Amino acid sequence: MSRPFHVRVWPLPQWLDWRPLLGPGEWTINEQDDGCLEAEAPLDRASAADLAARLRGVGIGGSLISIEISPPMHRKDLRKASTEEARRYREGSTGFSRRAVRLDKEGRVSLTPEALALSLGERVGGLRVIDACAGAGGNAIGFARAGCSVVAIEINPGRLEMARHNAKLYGVADRIEFITGDARSIVAEQKADLLFVDPPWGERYNKERVTLSDLPPCEELLKCATHLSKRWIKVPPSFDPETLPGCQVEAVYGVAKGDERRVKFLLLKN
Repeated sequence: MSRPFHVRVWPLPQWLDWRPLLGPGEWTINEQDDGCLEAEAPLDRASAADLAARLRGVGIGGSLISIEISPPMHRKDLRKASTEEARRYREGSTGFSRRAVRLDKEGRVSLTPEALALSLGERVGGLRVIDACAGAGGNAIGFARAGCSVVAIEINPGRLEMARHNAKLYGVADRIEFITGDARSIVAEQKADLLFVDPPWGERYNKERVTLSDLPPCEELLKCATHLSKRWIKVPPSFDPETLPGCQVEAVYGVAKGDERRVKFLLLKN
């Protein structure tokens, strides 16, 4: 049996459930001076290459993840792992599973995978939810399927019509009130148990660090929703929670085999 590779990964935020991200291995976790975690483990060649390919260019919690492998790996091993990772990326969690849904380009990029949207809804089943950036309806439908009554607000009339159409396909349109307009001028007048904000951040967001000011209109929505007891924001994995002091942070992983070890987004509870 060949000698294992020594793998070191850092920085990992204290709040991160790192086990899905790193995968199997006899991991030793150490706390660094800045409070972040460092993970070390002996891995076989394939596992080490796979991890290097998966973490390349990945930022979590405001910092890029670094990985050090000793002895250095051959380029052919890393190329093979990168090819496999690209294949897995294409087999990630499904957006909408039903045919005839309507989506534009932005919707295809930003849509919360169906299973994850439903899972979020099940956490608050039965409550009244404001979806302040409804888009094509992925989150609103997930909440409604879980038994919530939903106010779906979207500034783009065309995208709101997509949401309405998609909600009908899933049989939950009667549980959703659709409102066209700027949520910043609407939320303050609404009564609900939870404000949910999923601002569009697209494919080109900063993979190293995203701040609250990079995600308009989150800051303004939080200010006008102080009358609501719960406020959740869905943000990119690279979001720096220190820019929203006092929030609880959860890393949400994919559910499909292709992305079960990939952080799809962070859920902030404010």
